[in-house]
Amino acid sequence: MCGIVGYVGPKPAFGYLLEGLFRLEYRGYDSAGVALQYEKTIGIRKKTGRVSQLAEICKQNPIPGSCGIGHTRWATHGEPSDLNSHPHTGGNGEVVLVHNGVIENYSLLRDRLRALGYVFLSATDTEVAAHLVAYQLQVAVDAGTNPLDAKTCVQAVEAAAAQIKGTYGLAVLFRDVPGLLVATRLGSPLVVGIGRGEHFLASDASPLVGNTDQIVYLKDHETAVITADSFVLHHHDGTAPAVSIQALVQTSRDTELGEFEHHMLKEIFEQPQTIENALRGRLDDEEATAKFGGLNLDPQTLRAIDRIVLTGCGTSWHAGLVGEYLIEGFARIPVEVEYASELRYRNPPMSDRTMIFAITQSGETADTLAAMRECKRKGHPTLAICNTVGSSIAREADGGIYLHAGPEVGVASTKAFTSQVTVLTLLSLLLGRMRHLSYPEGTKIIGQLRAMPDTIRQTLKCFDQVKQVARKYYTAENFLYLGRLFNFPVALEGALKLKEISYIHAEGYPAAEMKHGPIALIEKDTPSVFIAPRCEIYPKVMSNLEEVKARRGPVIAIACEGDTKIAELADDVIYVPEVEEYLQPLVTSIPLQLLAYQIAILRGCNVDRPRNLAKSVTVE
Repeated sequence: MCGIVGYVGPKPAFGYLLEGLFRLEYRGYDSAGVALQYEKTIGIRKKTGRVSQLAEICKQNPIPGSCGIGHTRWATHGEPSDLNSHPHTGGNGEVVLVHNGVIENYSLLRDRLRALGYVFLSATDTEVAAHLVAYQLQVAVDAGTNPLDAKTCVQAVEAAAAQIKGTYGLAVLFRDVPGLLVATRLGSPLVVGIGRGEHFLASDASPLVGNTDQIVYLKDHETAVITADSFVLHHHDGTAPAVSIQALVQTSRDTELGEFEHHMLKEIFEQPQTIENALRGRLDDEEATAKFGGLNLDPQTLRAIDRIVLTGCGTSWHAGLVGEYLIEGFARIPVEVEYASELRYRNPPMSDRTMIFAITQSGETADTLAAMRECKRKGHPTLAICNTVGSSIAREADGGIYLHAGPEVGVASTKAFTSQVTVLTLLSLLLGRMRHLSYPEGTKIIGQLRAMPDTIRQTLKCFDQVKQVARKYYTAENFLYLGRLFNFPVALEGALKLKEISYIHAEGYPAAEMKHGPIALIEKDTPSVFIAPRCEIYPKVMSNLEEVKARRGPVIAIACEGDTKIAELADDVIYVPEVEEYLQPLVTSIPLQLLAYQIAILRGCNVDRPRNLAKSVTVE
């Protein structure tokens, strides 16, 4: 949630800050603001709404300065408003900061600071941090032993951070110490970009692209002391951690729209390539298995595992449900799929031979990170299936598998889902070959996986069919999504996509469960989307479809090419290539992504920036 940018150097800071906020807008778009230091003043501009609205007021009333911070907000405490927008000032304006995260004890801290005479203007928890840093700065200066310099400013930030319960990523400017930017984090990501005579700061690497190719990911409890010419790390325990500089491999093309109108559509059409990336170098023809370089577990340990827990949130949780079918079917290992938000507070019985996989696109999802840490604390092997190199989950897991899907800018996840399912298929193949799968079976699966990028290219040709269906149903206010076995999680994911970007109420169910309650919702204005490719229980799915038709409910079917039987029953059919049942989620999810996209377009919704949502959920 939320996005932070910062700059210190010889150039005017505003250009980088504004461009960075545009690139980070997918993290939050309720409001945006910047603060720039000029001599011994700090000018602030902030505005409710999109970054473009901030750009307009800054054009009308510009502010100079070569040291500054910026923020794009996803509201937690306090409604979106100019007053609640970041940056916030502390004391009498001597401190200005921006904040990602949630300060859980803000009410207690606010009462203490009010008693000390500090005046609060906003309804945010962030203003507490600003005043708290100002107070700690004043305490240090009043003691008479500390001059007002960079060292004292760092001490004030760390003393304030030590009193905060919750999560934070803070970037702080000091009015009376020009050219200094202090940043610190706990549970909310921050990245420093190393330049020549300049330094950059951001919530993730995307604003740094084109500005530097060397970056440093801050770890929890680390503070970065940044000037134009220097960058030093401090740990809150007083030590000086080593600086680990990494190469930034992302390019500007990764986040450009190119020929597409929206990032979501671009990312849907990137899926042949992202699936290919997920497979690259991981298919072992000689052994008829999959191979991973980052699991950090020897074959003996993997064979000893007798239970797997997959945990994630939202789309990643749905991918985990597909993984449950895959792993149990291929490897005969019991699998449970847990909402990370629940697992972090539960105490389920897990033996020392239980392995945990945290599934996440961003690698920063607060609930997933906390659940993984809790399992790790109890001694379980914790691995990650993650897209973002250098993210908190990727760094803290014992090992893992990168998706290599590239940046996903659209808030509604698409290519990350199919990449997660692809990786889970590879993992299932690996574990299956260690147990029950024969060599010929492994070889067959490898061949089918290799064909998937081309199969997805063929699937994407259904877009014209999808557009026709969308025009027919986009005014509906309720949808049901129904599937069985491997396609039940796809039904959940399809319903989620429609809810996220079209604001239409949609529910996903196992098709057979419809008659145990949801069938009461069937009527002429409620379309049912049946994910019904040919499979082992195809006749059962058809029976469920007949039940809907008998009650005059309109049916949209996702079916295999050449299926004439379903065309006789369904009102509309979207055809996809026929693949093995365990690979169907990769194919059947595509038309559902396109359907959600096209319905959102017809309803005039912002598909890349849906209301109330943000891309990376770094708060609880």
